[in-house]
Amino acid sequence: MGLLNFRKRDAGAEAPAPANRDLEAFLEGYSIEVMPRTAEKVEDFRDLLPEGTRVYIAHIEGTPIDEMVATARRVAGEGYRVMPHFPARIIKDQATLRDWIARYQGEAGVDQALLLAGGVEKPHGDFHSSMQLMESGEFDKAGFKRLHVAGHPEGNRDIDPKGGTANVDEALHWKQKFSETTDAEMAIATQFAFDAGPLIKWADSLHAAGITMPIHIGIAGPAKLQTLIKFAIACGVGPSLKVLQKRAMDVSKLLLPYEPTEVLTELAAHKAANPDFNITGVHFFPLGGIKTNANWAIEHGGRSARPANAS
Repeated sequence: MGLLNFRKRDAGAEAPAPANRDLEAFLEGYSIEVMPRTAEKVEDFRDLLPEGTRVYIAHIEGTPIDEMVATARRVAGEGYRVMPHFPARIIKDQATLRDWIARYQGEAGVDQALLLAGGVEKPHGDFHSSMQLMESGEFDKAGFKRLHVAGHPEGNRDIDPKGGTANVDEALHWKQKFSETTDAEMAIATQFAFDAGPLIKWADSLHAAGITMPIHIGIAGPAKLQTLIKFAIACGVGPSLKVLQKRAMDVSKLLLPYEPTEVLTELAAHKAANPDFNITGVHFFPLGGIKTNANWAIEHGGRSARPANAS
């Protein structure tokens, strides 16, 4: 089975594919990630995203909190549920954390967050892990309704430098216990990958280990192969990177766009056959652009994927 789905775009040459009801159901309620600079390129999110879509706002090192809050305020004002990143290693101290929470709440009505260590080698201050952010108690004090934490189906060299998943697994067990004490709903949002089989195996292994937080699986949106390779290297995607590099050796495929149709179709079929499967949502990384990703979702997601302005 091929891991990636490449399709030539010959205008007018293809009839619309028949609806895949399993895929449409699997895509319902998908989330998507933006940054302040990419959000600026979108004139109106309501032309692209369904009403109420959860929009993560990635906080890259060096981005001022003012820009993050302004983006959150704009996106929330267009009718979307905003989930900003809180990268522990760029937050100086608990006072800074408290200030960020207060600003997001007060200026954008935010009540949910993605907590992660952040891809920074040297912490800027007191925090180095998402667990410390949770232990601070600030999110519970502020009444946050939802907290997501990072998942790594292919491991993470920043957390397990020698390979393997021992430290990642230990952290997830800690977060599972925390989820049983906080009032916030919790879920795992994962790094992107490209092959459904290992994703299913990984999700099953978490369930077997007693980790019951639902999983929102990370999926790379449509993009050029070169773009995917660049992001995969930057994000430390391991086995999937090898797949992409192998594909890059084939010049005939190098210029064709990647689409996530195959991996999502397989995951959707597995979910339909196993309704209790712990992957409960799709989170898109729009590596080829927000509009391109949204249009793919509109094409494959049925009625629930219609943009707010088209409803």
